[in-house]
Amino acid sequence: MEKKLKPASVPPPGRTIRKELAARGWTQRFLADRMGRPEQKISEIIAGKKRLTEGTALELEEVFGIDAGFWLNLEANYRLHLAREARMRRKAG
Repeated sequence: MEKKLKPASVPPPGRTIRKELAARGWTQRFLADRMGRPEQKISEIIAGKKRLTEGTALELEEVFGIDAGFWLNLEANYRLHLAREARMRRKAG
């Protein structure tokens, strides 16, 4: 049976958002204001507690100038990683 390589970590899109904020000298509150979103929602996305939707990806594209597809790919990879981890725990358990 072929052994699959397992990534060391698959970060939520929020890690990249946090890095973008730091690089620009922006706060979560500033980003929330620019996006017209409550700061709490932005905080939940950054923490990986809330999914990044297509609409949010489009807003991030507008604010950061980074393609919405990039954000959605980060989200999909993160959620798939979580699902695989949960599946492995169920099988082991």
